[in-house]
Amino acid sequence: RCLLKMVKGNIIVPEDILSFCCNGLQSSTSPPRAREPGEREEAPGAMASPSPARNPTEVQMSQLVLPCHTNHRGELSTGQLLKWIDTAACLSAERHAGCPCVTASMDDIYFEHTISVGQVVNIKAKVNRAFNSSMEVGIQVSYEDLCSGKHCSICKAYATFVAQGPLGSKVRLKPLTPQTEEEKIEYSIAAERRRMRLVHKDTLKDLLTRSPQETELETRDGSGAVPAERTRVESVELVLPPHANHQGNTFGGQIMAWMENVATIAASRLCHAHPTLRAIEMFHFRGPSQVGDRLVLKAIVNNAFKNSMEVGVSAEAYGQEMSISCRHINSAFMTFVVLDQEGHPRTLPMVAPEPGDGERRYREASARKKIRLDRKYVVSCKQSEVPLSVPWDQSNKVYLSYNNVSALKMLVAKTNWVLAREKEKVRMYTLEEDKFLSFRIEMSACIPASRAFSLLSNLRRRHEWDSHYVSAELVQKVDDDDMIYHVVSQKLRNENKPQDFVILASRRKPCSKGDPYVVAFRSVTLPTHPARAEFTRGETLCSGFCIWPESEEMCKVAYYNQVMPGYLNYVTTNVAGLSSDICSTFEACEKFLLKNKEDLISRLQD
Repeated sequence: RCLLKMVKGNIIVPEDILSFCCNGLQSSTSPPRAREPGEREEAPGAMASPSPARNPTEVQMSQLVLPCHTNHRGELSTGQLLKWIDTAACLSAERHAGCPCVTASMDDIYFEHTISVGQVVNIKAKVNRAFNSSMEVGIQVSYEDLCSGKHCSICKAYATFVAQGPLGSKVRLKPLTPQTEEEKIEYSIAAERRRMRLVHKDTLKDLLTRSPQETELETRDGSGAVPAERTRVESVELVLPPHANHQGNTFGGQIMAWMENVATIAASRLCHAHPTLRAIEMFHFRGPSQVGDRLVLKAIVNNAFKNSMEVGVSAEAYGQEMSISCRHINSAFMTFVVLDQEGHPRTLPMVAPEPGDGERRYREASARKKIRLDRKYVVSCKQSEVPLSVPWDQSNKVYLSYNNVSALKMLVAKTNWVLAREKEKVRMYTLEEDKFLSFRIEMSACIPASRAFSLLSNLRRRHEWDSHYVSAELVQKVDDDDMIYHVVSQKLRNENKPQDFVILASRRKPCSKGDPYVVAFRSVTLPTHPARAEFTRGETLCSGFCIWPESEEMCKVAYYNQVMPGYLNYVTTNVAGLSSDICSTFEACEKFLLKNKEDLISRLQD
């Protein structure tokens, strides 16, 4: 009876306990059935029809939204939702690690809908990839209306957790082996998301360095500027045992909930209304807090745009003597809107920043808004929704690079490739999906994978083996891993002008054993290289190389291409066997690799 109350109260109970209890209830209320001749006895607790295999790290949580979880509008408090998200993600991480885990960071979260009292929140969390001592957990949140049966997505989030051993020591995690196609895609892209997190701060600094130093206040008719100081909020919370795990560390979700509370108050002081949280910038936990700490939470409106405002929040931890030591726990930036009766964002008052730090925060808020738009537009949307040529600039270079590599990795992870042709050592595969036809061509080459990676990632040498390339000029070296080229190719059949491309080439070395070397290509636009009359501007959405080491002197080289309409006839002619041009080009690629390997050996011997 107690266990049934626990289940009704939405407490997660391990499946083996529920199975034991259900079988125990069945055996206590129903007389045993005599077995038929030849029928085998079932093991205690066995299910009549086994459920399909599930990711061992997957955790599912369902919570009924009660009045105590909601705000004045009867909508689920975002702080409460963040606590549930963090709890489910932490349980998933601990399933994989086999030891306690703490929240290290939470990526951007965009809330698509609000949740009303009486509805059910469904949260599914599972580990996407384990690195040395940290792991990425993917979380999907949706709501369910019990009366209508309607299901709707709320948000998708990615959290990073760190496994902790005795006395807070780091634990080396066992590798995770993805099973399904979806898991393989998330596993592959997790390394790229990790890289993007590490350079996030540098992206903001770089944008601010390139922007004008003067603070420009927006002018808006019909309203005066509100001093930012009027929105300042400070609140203290005492960390009690219910706020912490069994090691005494404060739950990350609890800290996020407290931060959301003071941010909401600050936003309300600007608009004199009840704001709605729309997005949260990346959370980064800089250190732990324990039971007995006093957490001082501070919030202020950094900038108010026409229909949204950014609130900066910080959390600091103190011991009993608040004046002695202070530990910075976390900082976050939250975006709020105020909705009218029809659900449309209202126009907000302007903010007048205070001199010094206030003006700095004002400028940084504008920079973060641009970065958020870039990240949401380039990273968060589906690959098919990304325009072919995205404008490239310093502020979105990280996210374009991420999108470039992740799009190729998603194509590589597809499992329904079909062998179309085989010519000696070269094999050609096709993939037909919705609007796109993609092809993959692969071979084994007698050259170290690292050497093949170095040769194939340099587009300036591609004309040596690919007859379609006339030239490739290095326009800009973004960093050691990303280059932008202006490429000129031969005329296509039925075309009277050669084609040109502006291509972002992103290269990645393996993140861990078993990962390939990756060279990804996609089109971008540059103001210095507009379309010109003597060329037909071409575009590529997703193409590139993946190179897997097979031994110290052997590797498998595969080229992938999501075919654009201009090349469709050329590709289908090769797939149908009416031409061997693609296979011949790849054979020339093998000769190019072998020749340069021999040249390298000769130079080393000399």
